Amino acid sequence: MKEYIVFLDRATLVAELPIPDFDHVWVEHPETAPEDTADHLRRATVAITNKVPITRAVLESCHKLRLVAVAATGVNNVDLEACREMGVAVCNIRGYAEHTVPEHVFMLLLALRRNLLAWRRSLQAGAWQKSSRFCLFDHEMHDLHGSTLGLVGHGSVGAGVERLARAFGMDVLIAEHKDATAIRPGRTPFDEVLARADHLSLHVPLADSTRHLIGAQEFGLMKKSAVLINTARGGVVDEAALVSALKTQRIAGAGFDVLAVEPPSQGNPLLDLDLPNFLLTPHVAWSGREAMQTLADQLMDNIAAFVGGESRNRVV
Repeated sequence: MKEYIVFLDRATLVAELPIPDFDHVWVEHPETAPEDTADHLRRATVAITNKVPITRAVLESCHKLRLVAVAATGVNNVDLEACREMGVAVCNIRGYAEHTVPEHVFMLLLALRRNLLAWRRSLQAGAWQKSSRFCLFDHEMHDLHGSTLGLVGHGSVGAGVERLARAFGMDVLIAEHKDATAIRPGRTPFDEVLARADHLSLHVPLADSTRHLIGAQEFGLMKKSAVLINTARGGVVDEAALVSALKTQRIAGAGFDVLAVEPPSQGNPLLDLDLPNFLLTPHVAWSGREAMQTLADQLMDNIAAFVGGESRNRVV
């Protein structure tokens, strides 16, 4: 059987894709608008998507589709229930970001705790050049060593963050699920992690149970000196509550790589948040070139395994 493979948003992956060694037709689109998805997949047996939604309506229109290969770890853009009902398999990517995302977490964390942007502004203003001393003390800096990092989510990325944290000499608390009735070995109650952590890093998928996992109530539990890092999904944090927490100095700072709606074409309160204690990057923590190539190789391995009758990284 000749597979008809359609990559709906090829421009989202800057990497070489190994050529499949089975009989196939390959079609790729740099981007696909939601209204064009069904048309692009009309002949497809395999759909590749990074962020293009695969809805029930799309699946009902694409009767030849047998596999949705998600070119990412998160699968919240795919209607999994509809896939199960219609016998369409779904696979995702796992473990590729275990180094690249943790490095981005610590880039944000170090920049905030060492006050990188403030020092840059001081230099640009000529403060060092005008100083009578060999160094400046204009801005506070804090060491990571000896501080406590709270992790919400402990998959491959969370575990990668833990490894780097321990290399910095930090204590690490791994949060149990919110409102859990039992605490697993090695875990700490969710609210206790929020209360004890000097830094809190989020690594959970976006689901009904994690939407607005961090909101006004949770900010109220955190230390005023705490820093929040979110490289997971924007919807995990109540953005209005975050803006309030930063402006009222309820927490000391935040570094985000994600927003609730991406791209933020209709604006977002975090885009206009011009504060020295807030950093925002455009959902790039995952995209180190080495990591993207690992993703691309795994993506094609997933498809080859499916064609060969194997179950690999299957979600459905």
